[in-house]
Amino acid sequence: MDYRLMEKQLSLLMDEDCGFLPVLSNCAALLWESLEDINWAGFYLVRDGRLVLGPFQGKVACIHIEKGKGVCGTAWEKNETQLVPDVHQFPGHIACDSASNSEIVLPVRKEGEVMAVMDIDSPVFGRFTEEDAAGLESIAALLGNRTVW
Repeated sequence: MDYRLMEKQLSLLMDEDCGFLPVLSNCAALLWESLEDINWAGFYLVRDGRLVLGPFQGKVACIHIEKGKGVCGTAWEKNETQLVPDVHQFPGHIACDSASNSEIVLPVRKEGEVMAVMDIDSPVFGRFTEEDAAGLESIAALLGNRTVW
């Protein structure tokens, strides 16, 4: 996967409008179209002390996630990427789609504060690598720095 190309594409889209809704919507679509073997790609926004479903591609999803709960809530609480090769082994995993077997969740930060998390699921065990984490962290940094929240 060419994450640098994806980052350039997203940056060009952000030149037109940096509001969080169009940016996260286009980013979810880019992830969905660019990544192989995924079944969900999107965002949860930090709102009123919990995560709230934001723009995504895939099946219907959980609407609210509490801080520290599941992979998304853990990424938010710890403010660090969660790379999970087998979600069934993750304590407290929230199964929105029973077909998901691996997941990566990355905090999207503005000046160090988590504004959202980027969540990508796959039906393939061990789908996400450290290379994926590094590439997606770069995209999450772009989102955090340029998006108007």
